[in-house]
Amino acid sequence: MENINSAKETLNRVIYGKEDVVDLLFTALFAGGHVLLESVPGTGKTKLAKSFAKVMDGQFSRVQFTPDVLPSDVTGIRFFNPKTQEFELRVGPVVSNVLLADEINRATPKTQSSLLEVMEEYQSTIDGETIKIEPPFIVIATQNPVESNYGTFPLPEAQLDRFLFKVDIGYPTKEEEKEILSTYRTNDPYDAIHAVLSLEEIRTIQQEIKQIMISEVVNDYLLDLVHASRNHHEVELGISPRGMLALMRASQARAYLQGREYVTPNDIKTLIPYVFEHRLILTMEGSIKKTAEQVVKEILEAVPVPVEEGAVSQ
Repeated sequence: MENINSAKETLNRVIYGKEDVVDLLFTALFAGGHVLLESVPGTGKTKLAKSFAKVMDGQFSRVQFTPDVLPSDVTGIRFFNPKTQEFELRVGPVVSNVLLADEINRATPKTQSSLLEVMEEYQSTIDGETIKIEPPFIVIATQNPVESNYGTFPLPEAQLDRFLFKVDIGYPTKEEEKEILSTYRTNDPYDAIHAVLSLEEIRTIQQEIKQIMISEVVNDYLLDLVHASRNHHEVELGISPRGMLALMRASQARAYLQGREYVTPNDIKTLIPYVFEHRLILTMEGSIKKTAEQVVKEILEAVPVPVEEGAVSQ
Protein backbone atom coordinates (compact mmCIF):
# COMPACT_ATOMS: atom_id res chain seq x y z
CA MET A 1 0.00 0.00 0.00
CA GLU A 2 2.94 2.33 0.56
CA ASN A 3 3.79 2.44 -3.14
CA ILE A 4 0.15 2.96 -4.06
CA ASN A 5 -0.13 5.92 -1.70
CA SER A 6 3.10 7.33 -3.04
CA ALA A 7 1.79 7.04 -6.60
CA LYS A 8 -1.46 8.78 -5.62
CA GLU A 9 0.40 11.62 -3.92
CA THR A 10 2.53 12.08 -7.03
CA LEU A 11 -0.52 12.38 -9.28
CA ASN A 12 -2.25 14.75 -6.86
CA ARG A 13 0.71 17.11 -7.14
CA VAL A 14 0.28 17.18 -10.93
CA ILE A 15 -3.53 17.44 -11.09
CA TYR A 16 -4.88 19.47 -8.18
CA GLY A 17 -8.23 18.80 -6.57
CA LYS A 18 -8.94 15.53 -8.39
CA GLU A 19 -8.19 13.01 -5.65
CA ASP A 20 -11.44 11.17 -6.36
CA VAL A 21 -10.53 10.82 -10.05
CA VAL A 22 -7.06 9.53 -9.13
CA ASP A 23 -8.65 6.96 -6.80
CA LEU A 24 -10.95 5.81 -9.61
CA LEU A 25 -8.00 5.37 -11.98
CA PHE A 26 -6.21 3.09 -9.53
CA THR A 27 -9.44 1.25 -8.79
CA ALA A 28 -9.87 0.60 -12.52
CA LEU A 29 -6.25 -0.47 -12.96
CA PHE A 30 -6.38 -3.04 -10.16
CA ALA A 31 -9.84 -4.22 -11.23
CA GLY A 32 -8.56 -4.79 -14.78
CA GLY A 33 -10.91 -2.18 -16.26
CA HIS A 34 -10.70 0.85 -18.54
CA VAL A 35 -11.61 4.51 -18.00
CA LEU A 36 -13.28 7.14 -20.18
CA LEU A 37 -12.41 10.67 -19.07
CA GLU A 38 -14.84 13.32 -20.24
CA SER A 39 -14.56 17.06 -19.78
CA VAL A 40 -14.19 20.33 -21.64
CA PRO A 41 -10.77 21.18 -23.18
CA GLY A 42 -7.93 22.21 -20.93
CA THR A 43 -8.98 20.50 -17.70
CA GLY A 44 -6.03 18.09 -17.59
CA LYS A 45 -7.46 14.87 -19.07
CA THR A 46 -4.42 14.08 -21.20
CA LYS A 47 -1.87 15.18 -18.58
CA LEU A 48 -3.59 13.01 -15.97
CA ALA A 49 -3.46 9.97 -18.25
CA LYS A 50 0.21 10.55 -19.12
CA SER A 51 1.11 11.09 -15.46
CA PHE A 52 -0.74 7.94 -14.46
CA ALA A 53 1.25 5.94 -17.00
CA LYS A 54 4.51 7.47 -15.80
CA VAL A 55 4.12 6.24 -12.20
CA MET A 56 3.97 2.71 -13.61
CA ASP A 57 7.13 0.98 -14.74
CA GLY A 58 5.46 -0.14 -17.95
CA GLN A 59 5.06 0.65 -21.62
CA PHE A 60 3.00 3.70 -22.53
CA SER A 61 1.42 4.34 -25.93
CA ARG A 62 -0.69 7.19 -27.19
CA VAL A 63 -3.03 7.45 -30.18
CA GLN A 64 -4.26 10.91 -31.14
CA PHE A 65 -7.55 10.04 -32.78
CA THR A 66 -8.70 11.95 -35.84
CA PRO A 67 -11.20 10.95 -38.57
CA ASP A 68 -8.36 9.74 -40.84
CA VAL A 69 -6.84 7.33 -38.30
CA LEU A 70 -7.24 3.75 -39.56
CA PRO A 71 -7.81 0.56 -37.52
CA SER A 72 -4.36 -0.65 -38.57
CA ASP A 73 -2.86 2.51 -37.01
CA VAL A 74 -4.18 1.23 -33.70
CA THR A 75 -3.80 -2.55 -33.83
CA GLY A 76 -0.87 -2.94 -36.24
CA ILE A 77 -0.30 -4.17 -39.78
CA ARG A 78 1.49 -6.84 -41.75
CA PHE A 79 3.56 -5.24 -44.51
CA PHE A 80 5.81 -6.46 -47.30
CA ASN A 81 9.50 -5.71 -46.80
CA PRO A 82 11.14 -5.39 -50.23
CA LYS A 83 14.61 -5.97 -48.76
CA THR A 84 13.80 -9.34 -47.25
CA GLN A 85 11.03 -10.15 -49.76
CA GLU A 86 8.90 -11.26 -46.82
CA PHE A 87 5.84 -10.01 -44.96
CA GLU A 88 6.63 -8.61 -41.53
CA LEU A 89 4.40 -7.84 -38.59
CA ARG A 90 4.44 -4.35 -37.14
CA VAL A 91 2.38 -4.22 -33.94
CA GLY A 92 0.40 -1.11 -33.13
CA PRO A 93 0.23 1.01 -29.98
CA VAL A 94 -2.32 -1.36 -28.40
CA VAL A 95 0.62 -3.57 -27.41
CA SER A 96 1.40 -1.65 -24.25
CA ASN A 97 0.47 -1.42 -20.57
CA VAL A 98 -1.22 1.97 -20.69
CA LEU A 99 -2.91 3.09 -23.91
CA LEU A 100 -4.03 6.70 -24.06
CA ALA A 101 -6.82 6.98 -26.63
CA ASP A 102 -6.88 10.75 -26.93
CA GLU A 103 -10.15 12.28 -28.20
CA ILE A 104 -11.52 8.85 -29.02
CA ASN A 105 -14.81 10.28 -30.29
CA ARG A 106 -13.00 11.92 -33.20
CA ALA A 107 -12.27 8.50 -34.72
CA THR A 108 -14.69 6.88 -37.14
CA PRO A 109 -16.83 3.98 -35.85
CA LYS A 110 -14.66 1.51 -37.77
CA THR A 111 -11.52 2.74 -36.02
CA GLN A 112 -13.26 2.87 -32.65
CA SER A 113 -14.26 -0.77 -33.07
CA SER A 114 -10.60 -1.75 -33.44
CA LEU A 115 -10.32 -1.39 -29.65
CA LEU A 116 -13.21 -3.71 -28.82
CA GLU A 117 -11.21 -6.94 -28.91
CA VAL A 118 -8.19 -5.70 -27.00
CA MET A 119 -10.27 -4.04 -24.27
CA GLU A 120 -12.30 -7.18 -23.64
CA GLU A 121 -9.92 -10.04 -24.37
CA TYR A 122 -6.42 -8.56 -23.94
CA GLN A 123 -5.48 -9.55 -27.46
CA SER A 124 -5.33 -8.07 -30.95
CA THR A 125 -5.81 -9.91 -34.23
CA ILE A 126 -3.73 -8.75 -37.20
CA ASP A 127 -4.33 -10.52 -40.52
CA GLY A 128 -5.43 -13.66 -38.72
CA GLU A 129 -2.54 -13.66 -36.23
CA THR A 130 -3.45 -13.17 -32.56
CA ILE A 131 -1.15 -10.96 -30.50
CA LYS A 132 -1.55 -11.39 -26.74
CA ILE A 133 -1.40 -8.32 -24.49
CA GLU A 134 0.22 -9.10 -21.16
CA PRO A 135 -1.44 -7.58 -18.09
CA PRO A 136 -1.56 -5.07 -16.63
CA PHE A 137 -3.30 -3.29 -19.50
CA ILE A 138 -5.58 -0.27 -19.24
CA VAL A 139 -7.11 2.00 -21.86
CA ILE A 140 -7.58 5.59 -20.73
CA ALA A 141 -9.69 7.38 -23.31
CA THR A 142 -10.56 11.06 -23.39
CA GLN A 143 -13.39 12.85 -25.11
CA ASN A 144 -14.71 16.39 -25.30
CA PRO A 145 -18.50 16.49 -24.91
CA VAL A 146 -19.00 20.04 -26.19
CA GLU A 147 -17.89 19.23 -29.73
CA SER A 148 -20.37 16.43 -30.41
CA ASN A 149 -21.64 18.15 -33.54
CA TYR A 150 -18.28 19.08 -35.02
CA GLY A 151 -16.51 16.17 -36.65
CA THR A 152 -17.02 13.66 -33.85
CA PHE A 153 -18.63 10.23 -33.67
CA PRO A 154 -20.48 9.25 -30.48
CA LEU A 155 -19.23 5.99 -28.99
CA PRO A 156 -21.65 3.10 -29.60
CA GLU A 157 -23.17 1.16 -26.71
CA ALA A 158 -20.86 -1.83 -27.26
CA GLN A 159 -17.82 0.44 -26.89
CA LEU A 160 -19.15 2.28 -23.85
CA ASP A 161 -19.93 -1.01 -22.13
CA ARG A 162 -16.25 -1.92 -22.22
CA PHE A 163 -15.29 1.07 -20.10
CA LEU A 164 -15.45 0.28 -16.41
CA PHE A 165 -15.84 3.95 -15.45
CA LYS A 166 -16.85 7.14 -17.17
CA VAL A 167 -15.54 10.10 -15.21
CA ASP A 168 -16.24 13.80 -15.68
CA ILE A 169 -13.18 15.73 -14.51
CA GLY A 170 -14.81 19.17 -14.41
CA TYR A 171 -13.25 22.51 -13.57
CA PRO A 172 -11.07 22.99 -10.47
CA THR A 173 -12.18 25.38 -7.73
CA LYS A 174 -10.75 28.88 -7.42
CA GLU A 175 -8.53 27.78 -4.52
CA GLU A 176 -7.25 24.81 -6.53
CA GLU A 177 -6.51 27.02 -9.52
CA LYS A 178 -4.54 29.34 -7.24
CA GLU A 179 -2.40 26.35 -6.23
CA ILE A 180 -1.98 25.42 -9.90
CA LEU A 181 -0.74 28.94 -10.74
CA SER A 182 1.69 28.86 -7.81
CA THR A 183 3.11 25.43 -8.67
CA TYR A 184 3.36 25.78 -12.42
CA ARG A 185 4.89 29.26 -12.27
CA THR A 186 8.38 27.85 -11.78
CA ASN A 187 8.21 24.22 -12.97
CA ASP A 188 6.03 21.42 -14.29
CA PRO A 189 5.49 18.67 -11.66
CA TYR A 190 5.08 16.16 -14.49
CA ASP A 191 8.84 16.34 -15.17
CA ALA A 192 9.59 15.09 -11.65
CA ILE A 193 7.40 11.98 -11.87
CA HIS A 194 9.19 8.64 -11.67
CA ALA A 195 7.96 5.05 -11.69
CA VAL A 196 6.67 3.89 -8.30
CA LEU A 197 4.66 0.75 -9.10
CA SER A 198 6.23 -2.23 -10.87
CA LEU A 199 4.23 -4.36 -13.28
CA GLU A 200 4.73 -7.43 -11.12
CA GLU A 201 3.38 -5.57 -8.09
CA ILE A 202 0.29 -4.53 -10.06
CA ARG A 203 -0.30 -8.10 -11.26
CA THR A 204 -0.02 -9.35 -7.68
CA ILE A 205 -2.56 -6.79 -6.46
CA GLN A 206 -4.95 -7.73 -9.27
CA GLN A 207 -4.90 -11.32 -8.04
CA GLU A 208 -5.23 -10.37 -4.37
CA ILE A 209 -8.31 -8.27 -5.14
CA LYS A 210 -10.15 -11.37 -6.34
CA GLN A 211 -9.93 -12.72 -2.79
CA ILE A 212 -11.80 -9.76 -1.29
CA MET A 213 -14.97 -11.15 0.28
CA ILE A 214 -18.47 -10.23 -0.90
CA SER A 215 -21.15 -11.46 1.48
CA GLU A 216 -24.43 -12.84 0.17
CA VAL A 217 -26.25 -9.77 1.46
CA VAL A 218 -23.98 -7.38 -0.45
CA ASN A 219 -24.09 -9.63 -3.48
CA ASP A 220 -27.90 -9.49 -3.47
CA TYR A 221 -27.76 -5.69 -3.11
CA LEU A 222 -25.58 -5.48 -6.20
CA LEU A 223 -27.97 -7.73 -8.14
CA ASP A 224 -30.99 -5.73 -7.01
CA LEU A 225 -29.41 -2.54 -8.37
CA VAL A 226 -28.58 -4.18 -11.70
CA HIS A 227 -32.10 -5.54 -12.12
CA ALA A 228 -33.63 -2.23 -11.04
CA SER A 229 -31.76 -0.60 -13.92
CA ARG A 230 -33.36 -3.02 -16.36
CA ASN A 231 -36.86 -2.66 -14.91
CA HIS A 232 -36.95 1.14 -14.63
CA HIS A 233 -39.82 2.42 -16.78
CA GLU A 234 -37.64 5.10 -18.39
CA VAL A 235 -34.74 2.80 -19.27
CA GLU A 236 -34.66 1.03 -22.60
CA LEU A 237 -31.35 -0.78 -22.07
CA GLY A 238 -30.15 -1.51 -18.55
CA ILE A 239 -26.90 -2.85 -17.11
CA SER A 240 -25.48 -5.88 -18.91
CA PRO A 241 -23.88 -8.91 -17.24
CA ARG A 242 -20.53 -7.39 -18.26
CA GLY A 243 -21.44 -4.24 -16.36
CA MET A 244 -22.56 -6.33 -13.39
CA LEU A 245 -19.21 -8.15 -13.23
CA ALA A 246 -17.38 -4.86 -13.69
CA LEU A 247 -19.17 -3.39 -10.67
CA MET A 248 -18.34 -6.44 -8.58
CA ARG A 249 -14.63 -6.31 -9.39
CA ALA A 250 -14.46 -2.55 -8.96
CA SER A 251 -16.10 -2.85 -5.53
CA GLN A 252 -13.49 -5.42 -4.53
CA ALA A 253 -10.71 -3.11 -5.73
CA ARG A 254 -12.13 -0.17 -3.78
CA ALA A 255 -12.34 -2.26 -0.62
CA TYR A 256 -8.73 -3.38 -1.11
CA LEU A 257 -7.50 0.19 -1.58
CA GLN A 258 -9.23 1.16 1.66
CA GLY A 259 -7.49 -1.65 3.52
CA ARG A 260 -10.51 -3.91 3.96
CA GLU A 261 -10.93 -7.62 3.26
CA TYR A 262 -14.62 -7.32 2.44
CA VAL A 263 -16.96 -5.23 0.27
CA THR A 264 -19.55 -2.98 1.93
CA PRO A 265 -22.77 -1.57 0.45
CA ASN A 266 -21.10 1.85 0.50
CA ASP A 267 -18.42 0.61 -1.92
CA ILE A 268 -21.15 -0.27 -4.40
CA LYS A 269 -23.14 2.93 -3.84
CA THR A 270 -20.04 5.07 -4.36
CA LEU A 271 -19.13 3.40 -7.65
CA ILE A 272 -22.63 3.04 -9.12
CA PRO A 273 -22.72 6.45 -10.88
CA TYR A 274 -19.38 5.84 -12.63
CA VAL A 275 -20.37 2.31 -13.68
CA PHE A 276 -24.05 2.83 -14.56
CA GLU A 277 -24.52 6.26 -16.12
CA HIS A 278 -22.69 5.66 -19.41
CA ARG A 279 -24.25 2.22 -19.82
CA LEU A 280 -27.91 3.16 -19.41
CA ILE A 281 -29.91 3.86 -22.56
CA LEU A 282 -33.05 5.81 -21.74
CA THR A 283 -36.31 5.58 -23.63
CA MET A 284 -37.17 8.45 -25.95
CA GLU A 285 -39.67 9.81 -23.45
CA GLY A 286 -37.27 9.28 -20.56
CA SER A 287 -34.38 11.09 -22.28
CA ILE A 288 -36.58 14.14 -22.81
CA LYS A 289 -37.48 14.43 -19.13
CA LYS A 290 -34.36 13.15 -17.37
CA THR A 291 -30.66 12.48 -17.59
CA ALA A 292 -28.97 9.17 -16.89
CA GLU A 293 -27.59 10.73 -13.71
CA GLN A 294 -31.12 11.43 -12.43
CA VAL A 295 -32.27 7.91 -13.26
CA VAL A 296 -29.31 6.39 -11.41
CA LYS A 297 -30.19 8.46 -8.33
CA GLU A 298 -33.76 7.14 -8.53
CA ILE A 299 -32.48 3.56 -8.73
CA LEU A 300 -30.23 4.06 -5.69
CA GLU A 301 -33.13 5.55 -3.72
CA ALA A 302 -35.52 2.76 -4.72
CA VAL A 303 -33.29 -0.16 -3.72
CA PRO A 304 -33.01 -0.67 0.08
CA VAL A 305 -29.48 -0.61 1.44
CA PRO A 306 -28.64 -3.65 3.62
CA VAL A 307 -27.47 -3.01 7.16
CA GLU A 308 -23.72 -2.95 7.59
CA GLU A 309 -23.58 -5.87 10.06
CA GLY A 310 -25.34 -8.24 7.67
CA ALA A 311 -23.36 -6.91 4.76
CA VAL A 312 -19.99 -7.94 6.15
CA SER A 313 -20.87 -11.17 7.95
CA GLN A 314 -19.99 -14.52 6.46
